[in-house]
Amino acid sequence: MLRIALTGGIATGKSHVLDQLRERGVPGLDADAIAHGVMVAGSEATSAIAARFGDAVLAADGSVDRAVLGRVVFADAGARRDLESIVHPAVHRSIVAGLRAFELLGEYAWAVVAVPLLFETSRATDYDRVIVTTCAPALQRKRLMARGLTAEAAEQRMSAQLPTAEKVARADFVIFTDGSFEETDRQIDAVVAALSSDL
Repeated sequence: MLRIALTGGIATGKSHVLDQLRERGVPGLDADAIAHGVMVAGSEATSAIAARFGDAVLAADGSVDRAVLGRVVFADAGARRDLESIVHPAVHRSIVAGLRAFELLGEYAWAVVAVPLLFETSRATDYDRVIVTTCAPALQRKRLMARGLTAEAAEQRMSAQLPTAEKVARADFVIFTDGSFEETDRQIDAVVAALSSDL
């Protein structure tokens, strides 16, 4: 089974591409969704986060308040590294287990994992191919601000990642998401066809 990574800068359309691949019958995992799962109340990661950042980053239900924690870690590179050292190993273990489960089913020629920080965490070599989503930085900012972030917060999140152009340079496939959903979906179909012909 081919292992395909899907990455790209924040707000470049990874979620849409992952959803569309799943609709086309490709099994997929989402590192962000897994990260949410490891930060629930009572988890090992949540306890470690509270120990490092204080109870102020916890919500009333005991889970990590991602909005509060985000304001801390995107303003402080050292804090962000500390958070990543807690969360990333747990997420990686879940991804490995998920891919193994897909493989054991024996039904799939390939599976995709959305990993926003693929290159930043030096995990690209875990995968057989890499798909990168990209769009103009101005559109990234606009999408982030539409999610409720300030211009400053949007810039902090964008600058915390490797520039998208560098990710594009290291990709096997690139999907441009500046246009309509239909234009993006046509590119997804072309990637699916190319990957299927590789098998």
